[in-house]
Amino acid sequence: MSRVTAIPRISLTWLLVAQVLVILPHLTHLPLWIIGLWLGSAAWRIQIFRMRARYPNAWAKGGLMLAAALGVFLSRGSLIGLDAGVVLLIAAFVLKLLEMRTRRDALVLIFLGFFVVVTAYLFDDSMLMAFYSLFPVTALLAALIGLQQSSLATQPWPTARLAGGLLLQALPVMLLLFVFFPRMGPLWSLPVPNDKATTGLSDNMAPADIADLSRSAALAFRASFNGETPPRSELYWRALTLDRFDGRRWSQSDYAEFGPGAQWQKRGEALSYSIVMQPSAQRWLFTLDVAETTLEQTRQMSDFRLQRRQPVDRSLIYQATSWPDALREPQLPQAALRRALQLPDQGEPRSRAWAEQLKREHAQPELLVQALLGHFNREPFAYTLTPPTLGVNNIDDFLFETRSGFCAHYAGAMTYVLRAAGIPARVVAGYQGGEYNPAGNYVQVRQFDAHAWVEYWQEGRGWVSVDPTFQVAPERIDMGLEEALVGEQSFLEDSPFSPLRYRNLSWLNELRLAWDNINYGWQRWVLGYQSQQQLEFLQRWLGRVDAQSLVIGLVGGGALLLGLLSLWLFKPWQRERDVQQRLFRRFESLIARHGVPRKPGEGPRDYAVRASQLMPAQAQAISDFAAAFEAQRYAGQEPSTLQLRLHLKALRRALPWRLTRLEP
Repeated sequence: MSRVTAIPRISLTWLLVAQVLVILPHLTHLPLWIIGLWLGSAAWRIQIFRMRARYPNAWAKGGLMLAAALGVFLSRGSLIGLDAGVVLLIAAFVLKLLEMRTRRDALVLIFLGFFVVVTAYLFDDSMLMAFYSLFPVTALLAALIGLQQSSLATQPWPTARLAGGLLLQALPVMLLLFVFFPRMGPLWSLPVPNDKATTGLSDNMAPADIADLSRSAALAFRASFNGETPPRSELYWRALTLDRFDGRRWSQSDYAEFGPGAQWQKRGEALSYSIVMQPSAQRWLFTLDVAETTLEQTRQMSDFRLQRRQPVDRSLIYQATSWPDALREPQLPQAALRRALQLPDQGEPRSRAWAEQLKREHAQPELLVQALLGHFNREPFAYTLTPPTLGVNNIDDFLFETRSGFCAHYAGAMTYVLRAAGIPARVVAGYQGGEYNPAGNYVQVRQFDAHAWVEYWQEGRGWVSVDPTFQVAPERIDMGLEEALVGEQSFLEDSPFSPLRYRNLSWLNELRLAWDNINYGWQRWVLGYQSQQQLEFLQRWLGRVDAQSLVIGLVGGGALLLGLLSLWLFKPWQRERDVQQRLFRRFESLIARHGVPRKPGEGPRDYAVRASQLMPAQAQAISDFAAAFEAQRYAGQEPSTLQLRLHLKALRRALPWRLTRLEP
């Protein structure tokens, strides 16, 4: 019959503390019943330790597992997927506490805790989360040390200090691995958590969609220019093009997804910049017109947007070069022309009639566009996040009745009228502007910067961009959404404590920008440190080498350095197998240095007694080490090198400092 080794009290204590620290960052996306499950499990476990409750039997454990699975299914709608999987994992992490009987069970629970710590980065990969994760890792290490070192069963703080010391010792190795270890692409892709896909742009749009998105202060991306940052009014960040209208919504046609690449010519001065994009669960990237990039698995689509093969499921950094004055498709195929003129067969009679009137009055497309923009500028149109409800003929109602709306209203209505007048046109959805951060010399673009504008096509000139919103609310383009809504006070009205609402307070605004600059550096240099960035960084130091040679050199050099370091630290040619005997020799050396050498044939106990008599000030420390050594060496006590080291350390502290050996 095997002997069951009890779990030390200190290890159980640190396990309970670790569970709290591990679960805490998950509270924002965990159902409330998980908290109740942990409180009940922790209380039950404590009563088991106090021998006031029994371990759950097989029926109880099975019932708890089924209840947890049912709770995950009811709260998440499935047992499959990232969100449901994390909840299920945390439930198992909690329930394992009740089942834990042996040290092996405790080891499983500790290693499961390390895994749960990693899952927190799927929901929050910020710098604060990285620093916070050190606390649950330290607690888990303390539980592991308390589990393996029974001598520390009643000493919590030495255990915590040792765990912290191990983490500090690991920092140099961690930094070396971060910089030099070859970056490889993920072997698989995980879906983005529901609360992390912050972009509201999709492949279809109704007027109210962007209005709802503009109430969010979530970050979309940051952009750093190689040179002077262009004015806000020139920053039109393309996401996708909407060229199909069903009477209510604008959407993206299949041609934009599967058609050939767009034809265009580079003209004018190029703009080079880098983007740090937040997870969006979408495949398109944000760039200025017309853009090229060297990012892998990315191509330019037929509507000039850049699109990846896989969705952006984590922070992404990429370089882009744009030509704002580029000539875009001066000749358009007939199929593309038909798509750019598509309208429903019925509906919007007043808008169709007005388009025919404009066509008769202005023979040239340029003149018709200018007349339409002038109409928006002259007439009493209003820019608002809370427009009136539109009827079945929503274009007619907007143009001739309500005359109040958001950018999507103006872009959709102008595109409709242009098509009805025989001018190919389409809606472009993306972002406009962004807040310049002088602390880091970059532009931060948030969800409330979402915008829609118009592109119309003219033979010989290609696609030309115009923005009807500028005619109604030029302050929206020149200064941002906050200035455009100053009259109705609706900017971030659902987020009263957002620091973005208090940018008039200079000290608070400077603090916000400084903190954002720190987070930008974290995303760019830590989260964005991928294979291409690593290769460029190392080539600046090692010269022009290819990736294969660099990987071979780094792996081989790292292995050689680790081997030499191991030889220097462990000195296997000098190392004794008997650790207890080696520590006793250190004990002898310390006392002999102070004039009390060990006599030939003198046993450990006699030597300790004689040394205690000759050194009364250190008698207690000498006796403690000798007693521990004797108990482990001769009395069958469980060996504990750490205990002997601690007693030896206490003796060293009790002895006066001495450079040379004192002769007896």
